[in-house]
Formats: sequence, structure tokens, C-alpha cells
Amino acid sequence: MEEQNQNKEQSTQDINELLKVRRTKLSDLVEKGKNPFVITKFDVTAHSDEIKNNLDKYEDQEVTIAGRLMSKRVMGKASFCHIQDKNGLIQSYVQRDLVGEEDYKDFKKYDVGDIVGIRGKVFVTKTGETSVKAEEISLLSKSLQILPEKYHGLTNTDLRYRQRYVDLIVNPEVKDTFVKRSQIISSIRRYLDTQGFIEVETPMLVSNAGGAAARPFVTHSNALDEDFKLRISLELYLKRLIVGGLERVYEIGRVFRNEGVDTRHNPEFTLMELYQAYTDYNGMMELTENMYRYVAKEVLGTTKITYNGVEMDLGKPFERITMVDSVKKYAGVDFNEINTLEDARKIADEKHVEYEKRHKKGDILNLFFEEYVEEHLIQPTFVMDHPIEISPLTKKKPDNPDYVERFEFFMNGWEMANAYSELNDPLDQRERFAAQEEMFAAGDEEANHTDEDFLNALEIGMPPTGGIGFGIDRMCMLLTDSSAIRDVLLFPTMKSIDK
Repeated sequence: MEEQNQNKEQSTQDINELLKVRRTKLSDLVEKGKNPFVITKFDVTAHSDEIKNNLDKYEDQEVTIAGRLMSKRVMGKASFCHIQDKNGLIQSYVQRDLVGEEDYKDFKKYDVGDIVGIRGKVFVTKTGETSVKAEEISLLSKSLQILPEKYHGLTNTDLRYRQRYVDLIVNPEVKDTFVKRSQIISSIRRYLDTQGFIEVETPMLVSNAGGAAARPFVTHSNALDEDFKLRISLELYLKRLIVGGLERVYEIGRVFRNEGVDTRHNPEFTLMELYQAYTDYNGMMELTENMYRYVAKEVLGTTKITYNGVEMDLGKPFERITMVDSVKKYAGVDFNEINTLEDARKIADEKHVEYEKRHKKGDILNLFFEEYVEEHLIQPTFVMDHPIEISPLTKKKPDNPDYVERFEFFMNGWEMANAYSELNDPLDQRERFAAQEEMFAAGDEEANHTDEDFLNALEIGMPPTGGIGFGIDRMCMLLTDSSAIRDVLLFPTMKSIDK
């Protein structure tokens, strides 16, 4: 143990000395009138992948490149280095006789991590590596820290999330994930544009955080001297726009839920909700199926995706099953034959499904679903027709008013989307809000509150409407084979390091 402590102390001393050397180098540059931080512009004409993928166009042509110095091999009067730009790595050959003695002397003092600019001609080395023969080289920014790669890479997961800027530099697959995330969101927008939807923006600060079962964050406006909440959903404002006649609207934006943090949950996450007038939850199923296929083909080039070694096929028709039938299939309990709350509690006790005193029959059905069914829903599956108790904003099924026209979309055992035939009866909606208020009074902190302005909008008149909410982060996790939501969030919520 003593030897380990001594080694750690020596390592800290070595790092501190290296950091000191970098600052000394910067001071020397400033004294010589070569402060890199006064440079305001450098014109880049080509990037690494463009050059390497189009050698017939670029060979023997002059280019200017810029990026981070990732390696350097000095060999007397000539050296090799690798520059990393936004698209990858490219080698540069730096020769004293070409760049000049003074600039070459400066180059030899460059550190890994520095930002450099190079002008030169493209050529291929004897070993077959596409390179740029430097004719001019400039230091554009001095790195005063040491990249983790120098100490066997950035592998500490917590540190990777806290210092994403370093993670992106030293772990190329991380950058690939976030490039793909951007492509996924762009692809979603293209698909919805072709379907006649318009993208809108709605408030993040709201008086009444409704539209979902979640505990909100609370803040205060000094100017208005009023408490506000961060939105937990996009639903109620988007429905107001349907009332206003926009007919097909969507929003992709951050929502905030004051809940736990795990591999699939972050208090701040990206949600997409869309609403379409004159359709129902069947229309939302069709849209979901088509959109997922479109995005997978555009981003991955295939409708077959693999997550954690398991293949899921988006090309086949998605399975459809009711919640009652799914519980019957996987738990062996038929809620069609359970007529009273007492019967539901009895079977829950027998099956060791925990429930609370406030839970009704429909709540217990949902608890069975969560306990017995979700983990089996690996292939794309629509679970339909939820109990009314857990669906306060959804139309009842005309032939069975204990259930509603709602579905949840599952893949890999995860809920990926939630959709309704939207409730547009203002009288029914008021009763549902009243029931939610009773639940809140009974201790359910995630229950909805009555939204009088939303009720007024419904009284103005909302057409029959289908609506759906998609978890963008979980979609990105599946399509990038990422094991945790933090792997697809550039800056996930983290506890302060000094806590």
C-alpha cells in the first residue's frame, strides 16, 4: 500500500511538472510575440476524410487543414504528426527545409493536444498513408492540459460524462454516437415534413405541469413574483394548437422530471410529441411503424438493428396486443374475469404484486403488466387498450368504457412511445382532472392538476385527434447500441463533484 501511495504521489508530481512546462512554453511564445491566442481566423480548405476518400482529386494539390495534434514523431530535420479534425485523423510530414528553420524549431516544442494549422500538398508515403507535406505550420491554440490518452486513455465512466469535451477527443466512437444522434433527429424531421407536419415550440416554464405522470421541478420568477414549473410534457400546449386549427404539429424538445437517475432515466431528456387531427391511435400506430423504418434505413441503411447482441427487425409488421391479453399471456391472469377491486387485490396478493391502498383495478392491471410483461417485449410491439385509471387524457373505448384507446410502443423491453386517441370531450376531461386531484390529495405526487385554460380550449372545440410521445434518447440508444442514456446525452445530469 505504501508503495502504491508513493507511486501515486510521484505520478502527481510528474503531471504537475508537465503542466508547468506547458505554461512556460506559452509564456515564451508570448514574450516572442507569437501568442497563439491572438489568432482570430484560419481558413480550412479540406478535412481529413475528404482528402483520404478523394485522393485522385487531392493528390499533389495544395490544401490547408487544421485540428488537434494527437501524435508527433520528431526525427532530426523531418518529423511526422497526426492531426485530428472533426472527421478523423490525417498525417502530416513536417520538414525543416520546407517550413523554415524557426518554424520547425517551434514545431518541435508543440505538445499533444495543441491546435495547429497546416498548409501543404497532399501526397502518399512509401507505406501508403495519405499525408500532407507541410509548407507552413502554425500554432492556433496552446493546450495547457494533458490529454488522458497519454495515460492509457479516458476510461473512467464518471469522468467521461463530466468532461465530455475530452471524451470526444480521445474516444472516436463517442463522437460517432453523437453524429448519429444528430442524423436520427434530422431524419425524423424529414419524415414528418413529408407527412405535412409543422414543427412548433411551446413553453418550458409553465404554471401547470400536466400531460404526464411525473413530479416537476419548481422555480420562481422574480419579475412576476410567481412560482413556475419546468414542463414534464409537451402535450397540453400542442393540443391547444390543434384547437387553433394547425391540424398536424410536432415538437422536439427537452422536458424535465424530478425523478431518479438510472441507465434509462435522466431528469432532463428529449421528448418528441406530435398531434394529428382527424385520426386516432390506429393512425398513430401506422405513423410510428413507418417512421421507425424510415429512420433506420436512412441512418443505418437497414431495418434490422442489433442491441446488446439481440437483433430486432423493424421490417416486419409490428405485433399488436392488448394489455389485458399480454397479462393473460405472460402472467396467466385474465383481468376480463376480474370484476371487482377486491378480486384484483386478491390475485395481486397471490402473485406477490405490490400495490398501494389508493390503487384501483386498472392500476393493479398495470402493475401486473410492469411486473410480468415488459421484459418479454423485445421485438417491436404495440400494447393497446389501457385501463382508464392510468390514462386521464385519453378517449374511452366505445364498447368498453373501463378501457381507453391508448397504446405504448415497446422494443427491447423498453417503452419507446405512448399514444392516444385524444380525449376531446371537455366535460369528461373535467371529471378526469377531478379524479387526478383526488389522487394527488391521497399522496400521488405525480398526478395531474386541473388546467382551466386547457379545458377552455376543449370547450372551444378540438377535432378527433391522434397524439403520440416518443422518447428520443431511448431511440438513439437502440440505434447506436448504447448501454445507458448518459451515452447518448452530451451533458447528462451529474451530481456536483464537491457534494
